[in-house]
Amino acid sequence: MFAKKVQDYKERIFDVNEIKSFDDSQAKKNIFYETGQTVGAVWCLKPGQELYFHSHKRADDIWICIEGDSGAYYPECGESVEISKGMVCVARPGEKHGMKNTGSTDFVFIGIAGPVPLDLIRHELE
Repeated sequence: MFAKKVQDYKERIFDVNEIKSFDDSQAKKNIFYETGQTVGAVWCLKPGQELYFHSHKRADDIWICIEGDSGAYYPECGESVEISKGMVCVARPGEKHGMKNTGSTDFVFIGIAGPVPLDLIRHELE
């Protein structure tokens, strides 16, 4: 029963190092799974890159920071909270959120959101 190999679970077990990839021009979203309830993505931001300020009418959006020395999380217009590796940010339905990599190293976080399909409402940061 416990003798199954990891490849038997390739739709359930993921290696972030194999998923993450960066774009020199903008923050990059790398979706690694989607079910009828949630979607998971690895977000990769080079220093100075931003993930647009937005909200979702009916979805939670949870960000688990796994790499990066410094970032600015935007929980509301005109507000900024310093974040780094090891922190978790939660945006409930209707709560605005976005971030900028303010550090000197790459910033990576895992985003889990649902329910799907997600709506996206972009907002001006200021």
